[in-house]
Amino acid sequence: MLQITDTISIHEDELVFTASRSGGPGGQNVNKVSTRVTLEFDLEHSPGLGEPQKALIRARLATRVSKAGVLRVVAQVHRSQSANREEAILRFIRLLQEALKPRIPRRPTSMPAATKRVRLEEKLRRGRLKQDRAKPAPQDD
Repeated sequence: MLQITDTISIHEDELVFTASRSGGPGGQNVNKVSTRVTLEFDLEHSPGLGEPQKALIRARLATRVSKAGVLRVVAQVHRSQSANREEAILRFIRLLQEALKPRIPRRPTSMPAATKRVRLEEKLRRGRLKQDRAKPAPQDD
């Protein structure tokens, strides 16, 4: 069982792992060993998550969840398949924890009067500086 939060846990049988050849450096190892691991989790059919939690994950991880409701996590950092498998599981847990974390609503604030005053004074100073650089207007006598 993977413990996501205090109340949510997902059975490891719900995760599907596939291995493929990894890109990047690694010499001959890259050409002959499938070390890249892709973890797939069927979000729609998971008994470990409630419908509100599934909706929250779908919304917050929209770019990672397919139209079929499958969440994919890829790991190819390490040179061994077992290490990449562990890395994929850790990433998966972190992703779900972050997605399920309650968000604190933003409280609108107003700009402090002193900040506003300083900004306007700076604008005036810059304007005067630019005016001083300009050519003087011709005198009419």
